[in-house]
Amino acid sequence: MKGIAGKNAIITGSSRGIGLAVAERLAAEGANIVLNSNVMEVDTPLIVELSEKYGVKVQAIQADVTSYEAVEKMINKVKEDWGSVDILVNNAGITKDNLILRMSPEDFDIIVDIHLKGVFNGVKAVYPLMMKQRSGKIINMASVIGIMGNAGQANYAAAKAGIIALTKSAAKELAGRGVNVNAIAPGFIQTAMTDAIPENEKAKILASIPMKRMAQTSEVASVIAFLASDEASYINGQTIVIDGGML
Repeated sequence: MKGIAGKNAIITGSSRGIGLAVAERLAAEGANIVLNSNVMEVDTPLIVELSEKYGVKVQAIQADVTSYEAVEKMINKVKEDWGSVDILVNNAGITKDNLILRMSPEDFDIIVDIHLKGVFNGVKAVYPLMMKQRSGKIINMASVIGIMGNAGQANYAAAKAGIIALTKSAAKELAGRGVNVNAIAPGFIQTAMTDAIPENEKAKILASIPMKRMAQTSEVASVIAFLASDEASYINGQTIVIDGGML
């Protein structure tokens, strides 16, 4: 896609699943890639694999997105190493599902910290750099759960709804500096997490999706690649739903 080749992209939570699919798609488009995880070893074999396959620069940076200092350090390292940060995909996340009655305050806090505060930290850390560059693409990972809610996921729904609102606010602040801020809201995606869902529950989920299947991670990555490209230069403050018609 136009305008991605040669750009420098950071994808948080990119050691597996959607994040890794996004990293690979952006690398295929010619972007230099920063893989990130809170537990990833810096010498991950993914660096060599992606770099050799797509002919781009790749590095891995271990950083906890709940720590502003860690995220800022990662952003600054990429700026020092490669000269700019052009694309930031805030994707890191986990789940701690339970009914509100049984949900511990700690399980509420950690989900909000990783998802919502993690996005805030990423946006805040890259904000001055992209303002100075007068260019940049920020894509935040929301969810259809943040739009419709879901029993047993009050913490996740609240965090994802917050990401949608944060995205709209950041888009208004940065639009005048040539920076686009958007979110995507996936439905059910075929990942290791959804593979672990019991078959009877999975059948109920599929019945609620008009397309009768879960999305592939590559289908989510394609939308993120579009939003990161010059072809989406007039899309700003939006939340793109990728759910097979479920909503």
